[in-house]
Parts: sequence; structure tokens; C-alpha cells
Amino acid sequence: MHYDITIIGAGPAGLALAQALAGLRLRVALVERQAEAELADPAFDGREIALTHASMRIMRELDLWRHIPESEIFPIRSAKVLNGQTGQPMLISSDLVGHEQLGVFVSNNWIRKAAWLALRDAGGVTLHTGVQAETIHVSPQEAALQLSDGSRLTSALLVAADSRFSETRRALGIDADLHDFGKSMLVCRMRHEVDNESAAWEWFGHGQTLALLPLGPHLASAVITLTGEETRRLAALPEDAFNQEITGRYDHRLGAMQLESTRHIYPLVAAYARRFVGTRFALAGDAAVGMHPVTAHGFNLGLASVERLRDTVRAAQEQGRDIGDPALLARYQRLHRRGTWPLYMATRAIVELYTRDEPPARWLRGAALHVSSRLPPLRRAIASVLVRDRQAACTAWKPAWLPD
Repeated sequence: MHYDITIIGAGPAGLALAQALAGLRLRVALVERQAEAELADPAFDGREIALTHASMRIMRELDLWRHIPESEIFPIRSAKVLNGQTGQPMLISSDLVGHEQLGVFVSNNWIRKAAWLALRDAGGVTLHTGVQAETIHVSPQEAALQLSDGSRLTSALLVAADSRFSETRRALGIDADLHDFGKSMLVCRMRHEVDNESAAWEWFGHGQTLALLPLGPHLASAVITLTGEETRRLAALPEDAFNQEITGRYDHRLGAMQLESTRHIYPLVAAYARRFVGTRFALAGDAAVGMHPVTAHGFNLGLASVERLRDTVRAAQEQGRDIGDPALLARYQRLHRRGTWPLYMATRAIVELYTRDEPPARWLRGAALHVSSRLPPLRRAIASVLVRDRQAACTAWKPAWLPD
């Protein structure tokens, strides 16, 4: 079977890309190892994604946004950044830039479901689910896949969108900078007594990093960064003991806290591919840039890759050129590198600084927050990055969870 474009990976970015390319009236194939039923009804996985205004715009353009119930969209009206047990938090408010909100939180499973529903409604994409690519071959003439069910697919362009640990990327001989931070995150929903006022927290304590992502006045996603051994111990605690420990870890600032969901653990591993393109192929989503897990960065940059790759393919159509044209793919790579590399390196530096407990690191982040909290132009600059309809790099004192 021959297609214009074959996409491997039906995560949120892969689904959104299939939807974007189908809108160009192309023959698109989507290959995914999960069964179709799992794509149609994704399970809750603990991840709450902070979406920028740019990402919301793209999701509206691709018809994803209307499939997310309003009750599942949670505004971010401000952010508080704390260091240790004392001192005033740095406050970043949407009021600084005259907007009602900095962004919104939406659960990852709802984003996945919305992408699936939009793709199903639009049609035009051939699904190959419950299978995986056994062999991949690219040549100047075509990209070819042999699937585990015996099917053979050929296309003018192959796109890998199959996670930060992409097997397709590896099969194509592209190495990546995989950075293991040596920590893990435990994420779950917690109900709490004190109103969170739609404020997101980033709290750099000694031996731990905590985040609080508001999902309603008395409901939030708790994100606890610890060693892998400690996160596993927390995840295994009986519910009453878990509630008591999390309440204590958040220093009782939100009153008593009670578990409201399943608990999930994610390792802190980032990935940045050495190349984003090659002969008849391109990387998108986490396969190109896999940011800090359970943060906004991954999907916001994933959507940026979708928009850039769609525009590249559209340019090929308008100019009557091959959609696998090396010069056009090289332009996609330049644009996506320019839009991701500064943020990727800044985030790595942030996580390294804010998850280390040596006295110099604690002093440096405390000093950075102290200076930032007393300079309104700096806080206004951070808020402006969040509400603008574009991707932007951040400075080292920006909270790691905040949208790009």
C-alpha cells in the first residue's frame, strides 16, 4: 500500500499530525502498536498538561478543542515559586500582562481522546493499529515499512512520533542526547481543604521538589520529585498513610489532603535528537524533543512540531515540489531547532539547579528567586512569555512546569 505520508506513533502529537496532514488532502497512514480501543478510550495517567495560548490556537485549528469538555479545562491564574521553608514566594500573575489566565491545565488522557475524536470525525487517515514496524528502509525514492501483520507500506515521507525513546529514530540511525536526571516524579490528584485560588506552585524544598497544579478550588495535581526508591515507597503506602505524608510534605499549607486518583511514577529523562530529518523522514513530537516528563513542555513543543511540519508539507504542495524534498525538510529542522534548543537547555539547567541540595545550589536558586520577586519587569516578562501566541525560550528562574 502506498501513501503520501506514514506516521509511526499515535500519541497526542502523532494523532494531531495525522489530523493536520489529512486536512491537506493527503493519503496518510498512522501506525500504532496499541489497539484501536485503547486509542479511543485512553486511561487516566496522572499527567496534567499546561497548555499555552499558542497550543490552544493550534488545537482549535485542528478541531481538537471542541472535544474537550469545559469542565475538564482548568485555568492557571497565577504561579507561586517557593524555595525552602521560609521566605515569600515569587508571584507571577496574569494581571501583569492584562490577561485573565496564564494558560490552562488539561489532563493528558483528555487531550489524547480529543485528538482521536477529531481524527475519527475528519476521516482520510488509514489506521494500522495493534502492529509495529519490523523493518524500516528509506531511499531517495521512497520510505518502506514492513509491519508485524505482514503488511508493506511505502510513502513519500515517513514521520516518527513514537516517544522520546523512539525505536523508529534508532532504526533510522539517529542518536539522541538522553539525559537522565536521576530522579522520578510521582503524580496524582489530591483534594485539599484550602482554596488554591487557581495558583500553580513550584516549591524547591530540601531533598524534594513539589509542584501543585490547580484543577478546581479544592482539587489539584500533586507532583513530587524524589529518588526512584522514595517515589516507589510513596506509591506503595496505604491511602491513609499516603494522605498524611503528602499533607506533611506540603507543610499543611493547603490543610488536610486526600488522594483522589491513582498514583503514577515517571522517570526524569529528557531527549534531544541529533537530527530531526533525513532521507524521506522527519521526527516530530517527543521523538524529536522529549522534555522533562509530566510538564507542559513536551506537548507544547510537540504541537509546534506538528504546525511546522504541516506548513513544510503545505509549502511543498503549493510549490509543486516533492513532499520529501531535502531542502524543505532541512528548513523544518532549522525552524524546530531554533524553537526548541534554547528551551531544552534552559530546562535542563533549571532541573539540575532546582533538584540539587548542595548549599551552593540552594543559595543560587534562593538568590535568583529573591532578585526576580523584587523586579516587576522580570515577572512581567515571564508572564508575557506564557500569554504570547508563539514559542519562546525562558530564563533560568522560570518555574520548570510553566508552559513554553
